This record gives sequence, structure tokens and C-alpha cells, in this order.
Amino acid sequence: MDKEGTIRGSRLLGQNFSGEKYFHPRPSAAGNGYDAANSGGSNLGPTSQKLNDAIKERIEAYRKENGMKEAEVVPADAVTTSGSGLDPHISLKNAEIQTERVAKARALSTEKVRELITQNTDSADLGFLGEPGVNILSLNLALDELPQSGQTAK
Repeated sequence: MDKEGTIRGSRLLGQNFSGEKYFHPRPSAAGNGYDAANSGGSNLGPTSQKLNDAIKERIEAYRKENGMKEAEVVPADAVTTSGSGLDPHISLKNAEIQTERVAKARALSTEKVRELITQNTDSADLGFLGEPGVNILSLNLALDELPQSGQTAK
């Protein structure tokens, strides 16, 4: 919900964000992408050429949009879908890689963007199950609420 009370999404369901000024979620295979009525994975296995080709394309696109070198490792959650296709979180590493792009597009310091990442990171379940994750909707809404937000964004 934004500051005017309008519902903009759910912290529990992933949704697509594009453009330089937003953190991007992990890919989705749910319906036509992020479709809660068609939640599910692609059901493509590790020997699937279609899956391997899609991941290669996603790696190339991710490196290009985030100014990464060929040898730099791309986080798995940046190029693979979750089991439901609706995971609302990305890894801390994925968020860190996207930080510079988002900060530049919004004319913000990387320190300010990192501060918002920290504020929108959920801890591991019960404090020890899984890894912390950055909630994309919460983070992008927090960025949009900043006074400087969007001044240089396209």
C-alpha cells in the first residue's frame, strides 16, 4: 500500500518490475509471468535445452543491464524461476549487484540504496531456516517514496 492508501501489490507474491530505476525480481514461469492464478514452475529439467538456452539468455541480459564483466558470477536467483513462480524475494547478492544501476538511475548514493535494502530484507524463517531475502515490492515502494526518486529515471 502506498502513502495514499492505494494497494500496489502484495509483499507475499512476486511481481514484475522493469526499468533501470527498479530492482528486478527473479524470473517467473507462473502463467504469463507472475500470474498467481497459474502459480508453478516451468517443469523443465536440467537436461532441457529450452531451459539451458533461457538461462544463458537471462545471464547475458542480467550482465548487460548491471554492467557486469563476462567472468563475474551471476546469482542463481537472477536467472532461474522459483518453484511457484511467485517468490517475492531476491538474494542479498542479487540486490547488491543491482544497487549501482538503481542508484544511478535515481540519482541517489549507493549508500542510501543499500540502507533501503537492509530495511527491506526479511530474515531467515524462524531465524535459521533458509537465507535472508530482499522483498522487491517493499524495496521498490520505499525507493518511490523518496523525494529524489525518479528525477533522472526514464
